[in-house]
Amino acid sequence: MAPSPIKRHSALQGVSREHHHGLLLCWKIRTGLSKKVEPERIKTYMDWFYDTYLCNHFELEETFIFPILGKEHPWVKKALTDHRRLTRLFSSPISDIRIMGQIEEELEAHIRFEERQLFNHIQQVANKAQLETIEKHHKHEKFNDNTHDPFWN
Repeated sequence: MAPSPIKRHSALQGVSREHHHGLLLCWKIRTGLSKKVEPERIKTYMDWFYDTYLCNHFELEETFIFPILGKEHPWVKKALTDHRRLTRLFSSPISDIRIMGQIEEELEAHIRFEERQLFNHIQQVANKAQLETIEKHHKHEKFNDNTHDPFWN
């Protein structure tokens, strides 16, 4: 029996949608690598995704979501460590398939951790004002994919 979907508070639903797009990025990287697509093509898309979406996503979480539990909470420490590690990996100037594989694996694990553990706990302990602050600062922009080079098709 499949686990039931997580009921996400409305303040966190947009962030969870962004996580979905991050998981799609992981799928695209896996697909590109399995099809032996030129690494430069995959890296170009990854760089676009990181610059366009992931940097802002990390900033929102670090500024408005993680402080609900505090910097010393072990799950927040893990999430911040993941963010730093992913930023270093994405910032690699070379198109190395090993690094792309690491990004795909680590980003997916990070998103699953946030969705299944960290965000569940945050929405249990957050007060109304904290949730309203997240809603106020989260830009609910429609995801506009970069389809200039759909290497994953």
